[in-house]
Amino acid sequence: MSLKPSFKHRLKILLATALFVGGYIIAALISSAVVNDFNLLGAMPIAVPVTVGSVIIICFLFATKLNACSFYRASIPEFTKTFALCTVLFLVNLIIGLSMKTVDLEWCFVNFLLYFFISFVMIFSLRFFAYLISKKNHMMAKNKENALIVGAGEAGVTILREMMVSDKIKYNVVGFIDDDLKKVGSYILGIPVITTVENIADAVEKMDVKTIVIAIPTAPAPRIKEILNVCMPTKCNVKILPGIYQLLNEQVSVSRLRDVDVQDLLGREPVKTNIDEIIGYIKDQVVLVTGGGGSIGSELCRQIAAHGPKQLIILDIYENNAYDIQQELKRKYPDLNLVTLIASIRDSVKMDDVFDKYRPDIVFHAAAHKHVPLMETSPNEAVKNNIIGTYKVVKCADKYGVKTFVQISTDKAVNPTNIMGATKRVCEMIIQTYAKRSKTRFTAVRFGNVLGSNGSVIPLFKKQISEGGPVTVTHKDIIRYFMTIPEAVSLVLQAGAYAKGGEIFVLDMGEQVRIYDLAKNLIRLSGYEPDKDIKIVFTGLRPGEKLYEERLMAEEGLEKTANNRISIGKPLDIDEDKLFSSLDKLYDAAYHETDHMKELVHELVPTYHIDTEHEEK
Repeated sequence: MSLKPSFKHRLKILLATALFVGGYIIAALISSAVVNDFNLLGAMPIAVPVTVGSVIIICFLFATKLNACSFYRASIPEFTKTFALCTVLFLVNLIIGLSMKTVDLEWCFVNFLLYFFISFVMIFSLRFFAYLISKKNHMMAKNKENALIVGAGEAGVTILREMMVSDKIKYNVVGFIDDDLKKVGSYILGIPVITTVENIADAVEKMDVKTIVIAIPTAPAPRIKEILNVCMPTKCNVKILPGIYQLLNEQVSVSRLRDVDVQDLLGREPVKTNIDEIIGYIKDQVVLVTGGGGSIGSELCRQIAAHGPKQLIILDIYENNAYDIQQELKRKYPDLNLVTLIASIRDSVKMDDVFDKYRPDIVFHAAAHKHVPLMETSPNEAVKNNIIGTYKVVKCADKYGVKTFVQISTDKAVNPTNIMGATKRVCEMIIQTYAKRSKTRFTAVRFGNVLGSNGSVIPLFKKQISEGGPVTVTHKDIIRYFMTIPEAVSLVLQAGAYAKGGEIFVLDMGEQVRIYDLAKNLIRLSGYEPDKDIKIVFTGLRPGEKLYEERLMAEEGLEKTANNRISIGKPLDIDEDKLFSSLDKLYDAAYHETDHMKELVHELVPTYHIDTEHEEK
C-alpha cells in the first residue's frame, strides 16, 4: 500500500494542522492568563513549529493508513481515533515543553492540558458538524425511497456513508438489519440497528421500505440464499453487494451494488479454479473455439483472451453472434491476435483449410445443436451437426497435430431420453476412441444447465414475467443441475489442463434445483407474488425430457482431480469397428433424410431410451 496521501487527504491534513495550531495558540493565551504571566508566550516561536511538524507527521500517518481525517464519519471508532490523535500530540508537546528549561512547568502542564481538550473539541466538532450536514442533506433530498441495509458490519457502514453524502443516490436508509443481538438497539451514524433477519418483513411494513440492500460480502452462499428467501415475500427491490471473491481488490461502494439474480438463489459457494494451471497451457498458444459466438463459446473466448494466447480463432456459422464477441474482445484486448471465421463444422473442405492455415494448438469444441425439443423434431439435423460435424473437426485435429482437444458435452448424454443427448454421447465415444490412437489429448467435459445460456429456461421465464405471465413449467417435480456460464467455462478450461487423453470430466454442480421453485423465486425477484400476480402453469414434459438428469452412467466410476469440483468418469470399452461403421451409416441416413434416425442412433447408444410416448402423439 502506498503511503502517499491523495490530494483530498492533503487538504484534510492542512485543515487539521490549522485547527491544532489554532488550538495551541488559544491554550497558550488561556494558560498564561491562569498563571498571570504573559511573558511565557515568548516560547511560542519554538513551540508552534514543533506543533506544526508533529501534527503533519501524525496526520499523514492517520490519513494514509487509518483514514482518521474523514470528516463525514461520526461514530465510536471515529471518536476513538480523534481522541488517540489528540493524546499523541499532547504527549509529544508536553515532553518537548518540559525539556525546555526556560518554560514554567506549571504553565507548561496547564497549557498542554488545555491544548488537548481544545484540539479534541475543535476536531471532533468539525467532524460531527460535517456529518450532521451530510445527514440533513440526505434526509431532505427529493425522490428518495426508504431502504434497509442488511449487515451492520464494515461493508454496510461504508455503503451507508456513501448514501448519506451523495444527493444523487436515491436511497434514504432508515435502519440496519443484523443477526448480532449485541448490535440490535444501537445506532450507527445515527441510523438504528432495528432487528434480525427473520423480522425483515415487519420492519419493511412499519417503515414503508421500498429497497433492501444486502451488504455482507463475506457471507457464504447458503446464508445469502436464506436472507433472500426472507426478503422476497416483501416485494421490495433487493440489491446485493457481490461476494468478497468477486470484489477482490475493488472498493466496497454503492456502484458495486447489483440486482439479485437467480444464481444468488443456488445456495452454494462459487466454483474456484486455479488460474495458474489455466495460464500454464493457454498462454502463447493458438486456440480455436468452435461455436465461439454462442453463450458457452463466447465466454470461453473471453476467459481465453484474458490468459494471453498467441492467437484466438473464433469460428461460428452464425455471423451476428460471432461479430458481437469479436467487437467486445477488440475493445477489451486491443493487442489480442484475433481471427473470426464464419464457417460450418459440417464443411469438410473448410475445416481442413482452417486447421491447415492456422494450425491450432488447442481446440475447444462448443459448436452444437442444443435445444432438446427442437432436435426431437429434427433428429437428422442433430446427427449432421453434433455427430458428423464433431467427427470432421476431430479428424482435422488429429491430422494437424492439435495438442489438446476439449469437447463440450452435457449431462443429457447420460442415459439419454432425447436425440440431442444421444448425439452428445456419440461425440464422447468419438473423443475416447480417437484418444487411444492419436497424439492429440482428446477429452470431454460434461456439465448440466447453464444459467443465462441460449436454451436456458431463465430467459424464457423472464420474458413470460415481463409479459404478465403465465410462467410455464413442464412438471412440478422436474429438477436440474445449474451453473453460471463463467463457472462452467472456468472449469472447462481447468479440465483442459488436466487432460491426458480419453477422460470425460464431470463437473460438480451442487444439488439439483427444482424448476418450479426457480420459477417462483424469479417471480418474487421481479416484485410479484406467484400464482397471485403471475400464474404458474404446468404444461407437461416436452418430447425427450425427463424429470432429472444424471452426471454419469452406472458403470462409470468417478476419480477425483486436484480441483474437488472436477471428477473423471472411468473410460468405457468401445467397439471401434462398430463405431466407425455406424458413423458411416448415420452419415448416409442423415443426408438421405431417413425417418428412422432415432432407431439408428439407439443401435449405437443402447442407453438411449427413445421417447415413444411423444412419438406416438
